[in-house]
Amino acid sequence: MNRRDFLGAAGIVSASFGFQESERLLAQAEFGSWRTFEVTTRVEVLKPSGMTRVWLPAALISGTPYQKTLANTFKCEGGTAKAFESKAEALGIIVAEFATGVRPIITVTSQAMTRNWEVNFSAQGKTQEANPQELKNWLRPTKFLPTDGIVKKTAIEITSGARTDVDKARAIYEWIVENTYRNPKARGCGVGDIRFLLESRDLGGKCADLNALYVGLARAAGLPAREVYGIRIAKSEMGYKSLGTSSPNVTKAQHCRAEVYLSDYGWIPVDPADVRKVMLEEPPGSRPLDDEMVKKARARLFGSWEMNWMAYNFAHDVVLPGSSGPPVGFLMYPQAETADGRLDSLDPENFRYEIASGVIVPAHVDGVGARNWGKPNTRVTSRKVEPAIDQSESAEPARANFA
Repeated sequence: MNRRDFLGAAGIVSASFGFQESERLLAQAEFGSWRTFEVTTRVEVLKPSGMTRVWLPAALISGTPYQKTLANTFKCEGGTAKAFESKAEALGIIVAEFATGVRPIITVTSQAMTRNWEVNFSAQGKTQEANPQELKNWLRPTKFLPTDGIVKKTAIEITSGARTDVDKARAIYEWIVENTYRNPKARGCGVGDIRFLLESRDLGGKCADLNALYVGLARAAGLPAREVYGIRIAKSEMGYKSLGTSSPNVTKAQHCRAEVYLSDYGWIPVDPADVRKVMLEEPPGSRPLDDEMVKKARARLFGSWEMNWMAYNFAHDVVLPGSSGPPVGFLMYPQAETADGRLDSLDPENFRYEIASGVIVPAHVDGVGARNWGKPNTRVTSRKVEPAIDQSESAEPARANFA
């Protein structure tokens, strides 16, 4: 992981990550129009002890067909801030350090353009030759994503009748939709320990569990796959109350998705966990698999994403720079550590953070052009930020359950 150092005491600093150019644009993909969002995360450690460190995920540092990150900036008064990157996993981490006696507060603002993404499976695309080393990276096992034992056995059983890679990918998707369930009691977005899920025969969890299961089974079946960690930042325009936000406060809207690589199409978006979310949470709740709204979500979420969501990274088993604690399974929530040890990122009594999102309405964009998307020097000027939802339509508070 590379490090870039920035002194944060002087005010707002641009985290100038080494943005990569867009991944291959797929000929068979269909896209919506671009929207630009601003997502602001403010973190405060309420009970600091000795040296205090805070780690926050940056918006995705590589360009993709569905997201172009314009900037990640941070304000760290009284402390110092550093930006770390791991290009292989499109991971950017902003690390803040605060000496004893300093009030630990950091604010990170990310600007990103997103657009809906849908794959047309009836037309094979002319994809560029994939980098074998890159694909190998997305076949490897990790601590919570083993590809042997019960995972391999299950993958073979699921895909035994599949003739093509598309058939394999779809068979795993359908199996997860049919056999898992969303467990509202799981903390946060879940843990993603897929061996435990399969061995326990209790296939309940949230997005970091169910979509991790998809990725692990796909890898075990020989298909490169990866989770994409991020956060919902706007309401759904497709009629799903459960798949969007209900206010500009998106503090508890973290959500991870999944991608699978198919040689004739490139990277394909999938999200079986959200099918199960629709079943459980879409009013009036507890919808069966044969419900019309569930069937539509099930058909759409193999090969399509609505981009009312911003991606952070693809990383697993993340080592937090400067930490004395163990790696985290993934970096989707802010993390913090004091002299007393690692804080619980889901414990608001000791670790307070708030995330807000809005849509940028630009009057002028400097440097518009394909070569500038995802570059840190692309600036939106003369802009205003509007809430990412129509507040007149939703008087209810932000949902208490994590996405």
